[in-house]
Parts: sequence; C-alpha cells; structure tokens
Amino acid sequence: MALSGPEVEKQVPAEPRPGRKLQSWWSLVFCLCFYGFMAQMRPGESFITPYLLGPDKNFTQKQVTNEITPVLSYSYLAVLVPIFLLTDYLRYKPVLLLQGLSYVSVWLLLLFGSSVLHMQFMEFFFSITMAARIAYSSYIFSLVPSACYQRMAGYSRASVLLGVFTSSVLGQLLVTMGRVPFSTLNYISLAFLTFSLVLTLFLKRPERSLFFNRGAPVSAGASPSELDRMNLGQGQPTGGKLGRLPASWRDSVLAYMLRELGRTTRLPQLRLWSLWWVFNSAGYYLIVYYVHILWNVVNPTTDTTRVYNGGADAASTLLGAITSFAAGFVKIRWALWAELIIAVVTVLQAGLVFLMYRTSSIWLCYLAFVLFRGSYQFLVPIATFQIASSLSQELRALVFGVNTFLATVLKTIITLVVSDKRGLGLPVRSQFLIYFVYFLVLFVAYVLAALLTGLRHFRQGRRQPPPPARELTSPMQEPDAQDGLAPEDGVRAMGEQRQQPEAKA
Repeated sequence: MALSGPEVEKQVPAEPRPGRKLQSWWSLVFCLCFYGFMAQMRPGESFITPYLLGPDKNFTQKQVTNEITPVLSYSYLAVLVPIFLLTDYLRYKPVLLLQGLSYVSVWLLLLFGSSVLHMQFMEFFFSITMAARIAYSSYIFSLVPSACYQRMAGYSRASVLLGVFTSSVLGQLLVTMGRVPFSTLNYISLAFLTFSLVLTLFLKRPERSLFFNRGAPVSAGASPSELDRMNLGQGQPTGGKLGRLPASWRDSVLAYMLRELGRTTRLPQLRLWSLWWVFNSAGYYLIVYYVHILWNVVNPTTDTTRVYNGGADAASTLLGAITSFAAGFVKIRWALWAELIIAVVTVLQAGLVFLMYRTSSIWLCYLAFVLFRGSYQFLVPIATFQIASSLSQELRALVFGVNTFLATVLKTIITLVVSDKRGLGLPVRSQFLIYFVYFLVLFVAYVLAALLTGLRHFRQGRRQPPPPARELTSPMQEPDAQDGLAPEDGVRAMGEQRQQPEAKA
C-alpha cells in the first residue's frame, strides 16, 4: 500500500505551527494526560482482596477465588470486541465517560455491596474499565499530527505510570503510617474517580477516528490513513464512513484489511511475537489477577498496617517502567536471537511463579512478583516494535486487537478449567503450580524454536548472511517513530521505525 512520487512528498507530516492552534493543541494534550493520571488514583485497589476477606465484607477465600475473581475473565472477553468497535465509532470520549462511570460503579459496589452477586457485578464493571483503556491509549493520536505521535505517546504513558505509582504509594502510606482502614481507603478512591469522571466532560470529542470516522485524511497536517489509500486505489472518494459497503463485499475496505491481516501471518518475526503476545499475556494476567489472593494466603494477618500490597504494586510498576525504557536501547539481531531471549525470560518467569507457589515468606512472594512483572514489561515494547514496525496504523490496530482477543480467549479457558467452581475450582496455591507448568511448557517450546532457528542459520552459513537486525531505538534516537496500540496495563512502545509494507500493484 505504499505510495510513490509526489504523493509521498505531500504526506510528510509537519510540526504544528506556532499560534493559537498550537496552544489549543497543547492544552488538549495536558488535559488528557492529567485525566490519565487522575484515573489511576485508586489507592484502595491494592487492598481489595484483604478488604473482601476481612471483617468489612467477610467473604470466604473460596468465594473470592472460585466465584468472584473468575467473572473478570469472562466479562472481559464479552465486552472487549464491542468496546473496541465502539471506541472508534463513537470517537473515544463517550467510551472514556463509560470507563469513568464503570470505575465509580466498581467502588460503589465495593463499599455498599454485601453479596457474592454484588461482587460479581463489581468484576463486570471492572472488566469494562479494562477494555475501555484502548480509548485513552488511542485518543491522543486523533489530536496531534503524526510527527508528534511518539512524543505524545510517551507523555500519555508516563502520566498513567506516574498515576499508578503515586496511587500505590499513597495507599501504602495511608495504611501503614496513617492506620487508615480499608473502607476509608475505598472512599478516598471513590472521590478521586468521581473527580476523574468530571474531567472527562471537559475533554474534546475528536472529529475523526481510525476506521469509522476518517474525515479528510490530510487535514491538520495528518497523513492519509491506510484505508484512505485503499479507497484512492479503488477509485473511491476519500473520507466517509466504513459502514458503507460497496456492491461486492469482497471489494470492501474491511475485506481488504482482513486479507492483508492474513498475509501478515507469513512474516516470521511478526508471527513469533504475536504468539508470544497471546500465550505470555494470558499467563501474565492470570498471575496479576490472583496474586493478591496468594498474598493473603501467605500472610493471613489481621493487622492491616502489616499488609504491604501497595508497596509491592508500586515497586513492580516502577521496575516495569524502568525495564520498558531500557528495552528501547537494546540492540540485538532479533531474527537470530529472538526465540532464545524469549526462552530465557520465560524460564525466569517460570522460576518466579514457582517461588511464589512454594514460599511461606511474604517478602519473597512480593519480590518474586515485582521481578515477574518487570520481566514481562521488558519484552512488551520489544514485541510492540517487532509487530508494528512493518504495518500500517490500521493493520497495526487490527493485529494488536486480534492478539489481545486471542489472549483473552485463552485466559478465559484456563480460568474456566482451573479456577471456576464449575471446573476444577483449585485453591490459589494449586493454581500457581498450574501456572508454573504453563510457563515451563512455553519455555520448552521457545527453546525448540531457538534451536531450529539456529540450525537454519548455521546451514545457511556464509552463503547467505542473516538479515540486518531491526533494533529498538530510544525515543531520543528516533523522533519520528509512531507508537503502536497495546493492551492493560497496556501500550508501551518505546520506539518504532516508520516503515510501510510494499503493496502489490
């Protein structure tokens, strides 16, 4: 889908010119980043599990593990695709409002709900907030010129990480130093989230979005989208909505995008990192969902001042930010070493999960989780770069969306079999043993893939040197790179080389 000649020259994005428009642009970015920070101010989130198991709610560990928490996986699978589509169709702001209302509903149910059904509804609303994160991560790209994508993505990501870190530290200080009860902590969280909901009312609703509301492709210094280029190639007018199907469905833009998506599976590196995204993300989020229950098993204290969940979450967030940033400076021949690097990180994750399963020390359990989360966050920007570097923005969104959906399906199946009372209904320690075996199997698969890749390169020998490495670059080294879309706690591209795949005539 590459364009040539004068058309390419006309698409070179430019920085916004000084003046009122620039000031308005920066004010929009500031408001969005401030909202991203405030939406993460939930100091009670790290202590939800001890709050549910404590005297305030008095649920049993079996109820929390096998009846309440599994609902999060099921409902997330149910709402992920609809919210992904609504985000683009409604142009972001309504979905951010939905996210704010869902956050408020979560904490209202936590404070005033008293039954298992209430807590299951709480998990349902929490799944909506998770699925709606795509609205925040993609909103900023509709506000700024493409030349500023990476810089603005860095700002928005930094605001989110700073909010998570500040929230976790604040919660831990209030519990440990201020001896604030968990219920009061949840009231504070509700106040912050209500304020963030009010902030969404002042956000501007963009005039265009990625698929459904493309508008004029070259307005405001933005380059034409992949969909507009396809429309130009088919002799159709640019702009308009994706909902208008041509006479033949096979000639529609959506069908063309799906065919292109199928062709991307032939790219070895994209296929490898997409599989990593699906399988490792599923295991990662299962650990994140259930680790707070494990902490309560390892340290079943009734003294709330000795619960350090907030400190562990803050440390893991900080380490994740550091490793994500460090990944931007890694220079490795990924075509040769990718499988081996993934295998090393995966076996480290397996060992850390086994340590969480076996240890009776809460401090070792905290440390293992911090390192586990940091190791995963190290590979996220690398995977984002490897997947997104050769794709257009629209195909990039589809690939990440499909990967996230498949990871959610896998995670839901494992939850149904392992955690749900209708399946095995295992206690949390036994679940972590299953997750250890899961990561161990992934390690073996990656080692075998690494051996096959090494053997292939060895046979080629000097006759055909390995292809040049795509190296991650830091934001300072690659100012024009675009940021890709990513999930939960995602969207963490440290840098991408702007490359467009060649199109067949």
